[in-house]
Amino acid sequence: FIKFLEEFPIIHEKKKLAEYKCDTNEAICLKLVRFPEDVDDDGTTFHPEYSHQIFGDDEVAFGYKGLQIQLFYTAGNLSTLFKVKYSSKVTETFDCVEPDDVEGKIREIVPAGFTCNTDDFISLLEKEANFKPFGTLLHTYTVHSEEAGELTYQIHKADITCSGFQEYHERLQTFLMWFIETASFIDADDDRWDFFLVFEKYNKDGETLYATVGYMTVYNYYVYPDKTRPRVSQMLILPPFQGEGHGAQLLEAVHRFYCSLPKVQDITAEDPSENYVKLRDYVLVKLCQGLPSFAVDKLHLGFSADMIKEAQDKLKINKKHARRVYEILRLRATDMSDEEKAREYRLEVKKRLFGPYRKNQRELTKMRKCLRPEELVSHMGQMDTQTQHEELEKSYQVVVEDYRRIIERLATQA
Repeated sequence: FIKFLEEFPIIHEKKKLAEYKCDTNEAICLKLVRFPEDVDDDGTTFHPEYSHQIFGDDEVAFGYKGLQIQLFYTAGNLSTLFKVKYSSKVTETFDCVEPDDVEGKIREIVPAGFTCNTDDFISLLEKEANFKPFGTLLHTYTVHSEEAGELTYQIHKADITCSGFQEYHERLQTFLMWFIETASFIDADDDRWDFFLVFEKYNKDGETLYATVGYMTVYNYYVYPDKTRPRVSQMLILPPFQGEGHGAQLLEAVHRFYCSLPKVQDITAEDPSENYVKLRDYVLVKLCQGLPSFAVDKLHLGFSADMIKEAQDKLKINKKHARRVYEILRLRATDMSDEEKAREYRLEVKKRLFGPYRKNQRELTKMRKCLRPEELVSHMGQMDTQTQHEELEKSYQVVVEDYRRIIERLATQA
């Protein structure tokens, strides 16, 4: 009992300190502001998916109750309001306990030039009418909205030489930290970067204004002797606009742009996410389905040299990506209720999926020559044939499920 009495104040204090922990994904409040009333409208607020790059793996800020980190941006130019609010701070209750420097951490990624005053921020909205999209217009498209009717969007290509673009890009790229798990800022001074931006046109007091929707960065690598290989580095559609088809429109416009350049070898992506791969599959199938080599009567003959050549020459699509396009189009053209046709399709896809397992077999043959018996056993355990077959079947089912979603999406767009 005496021991409990001695420990009770420590337990009580720990419990009290725990009340000063805040989930930073909830505490950070982001907004894209068009009208003054948006500032106080909780319905326009969105939150990060990630904050570990700023606040550590736990995504927690210590030292505050009711913490709110406001990062509000004007919809077009992304002029920034940055404020930190809280109901109480740990230093008000406890001596010798320091709160996290929340403001300092955010200042590391938010470029200078922001305001901390809400009235000043609202006055910046009046300047939004002067904001115009950077660079060259590549593509215009419309999206039907239940609330607003037909909305018009534009895709522009910009580079670092565009007046005011560098400062704008520094503000835009801060969103990467909250929505891409392994994001990092790029050296935008390198002239081999291309930037593709999506904007929404909207009306305010009879004037046409532009709101930032999303963007993509592409780096142009040199390919011997006289070609380039554009590689997609980052792509983000801002959360208020997600699920409306802007990613597909952007990727298709970018692809068509590079297809028009004779010097381009093919178009790739740096460490693509699963979502990006699915989006790319959809866009490339959409582009390839009209090519003669991918005609329905050619698909059942297998993946051909003609497909590889036509996809490369006309659409700058490499062999690996063209193979996936072929598999999706062949699935669409195959009656999977016919056992023989379904079996042929399954073997065709599994033949590609088996590649990594075949590589393992070759590695195992090499290992036999140089590993001690006990080391060899541990590696053989990883490559058990039965396990390989099970994993192969699992991979096949996942791939086909993804392909079916793409086929369904194509059907809705037809």
